[in-house]
Amino acid sequence: MPGELHRSGRIGWLRAVVLGANDGLISTSSLIVGVASAEPTRAAVVLAAVAGLVAGALSMAAGEYVSVSSQADTEGADLARERGELASAPEAERAELAGIYMSRGLSRDLAVQVAGQLMAHDALGAHARDELGIHEMTRARPIQAAAASAASFAVGAAPPALLAALLPAGVLTLGVVGVSLGLLLVLGSVAARLGGAPLTRGALRVAFWGAAAMGCTAAVGRLFHALV
Repeated sequence: MPGELHRSGRIGWLRAVVLGANDGLISTSSLIVGVASAEPTRAAVVLAAVAGLVAGALSMAAGEYVSVSSQADTEGADLARERGELASAPEAERAELAGIYMSRGLSRDLAVQVAGQLMAHDALGAHARDELGIHEMTRARPIQAAAASAASFAVGAAPPALLAALLPAGVLTLGVVGVSLGLLLVLGSVAARLGGAPLTRGALRVAFWGAAAMGCTAAVGRLFHALV
């Protein structure tokens, strides 16, 4: 129906935003807990938090840009090759498209008719969708993905970084762990809701790995402090 919304249209940006926010919250809170467990000065903990936020956001942006750019390059190469084949052998391409529709259950006559009409309207678009599996809603957009990843990482990393600057040293670790786990539960629930998955499973899955990461870094920090 016109105007109908589908979750598949959210796949690209949702993946980048959820990954960035999860990574920002988990990595920054884990970094703070690990550094704080070694009992350094407050300035060292805050510096680690801010450095982790900035470095993580830039790393996420760079990684996402490179990854999605590779996908975009592959899509571009496939479309260029398809454009050349359409120019040099349009009848063969029409027969190929009709064969695809026949494999999906259309009769030969109807498949040939559909292929002809679609190619008359937008030959490259028809082959991109039905032969290559390239759809407009899932096309690779490197800059959009990089910006979404960096911004979401910074948003996720901001709460533990602020707590590192504001909480007293005696309750810093417990405060960061508690707030981070609560936010991870919320973030996991929101992601599950947007993706149509069970809320409880999505929330607990994210919170479990966050708790594991913070526990491991806390152990490293305590070990480092004991050795020093």
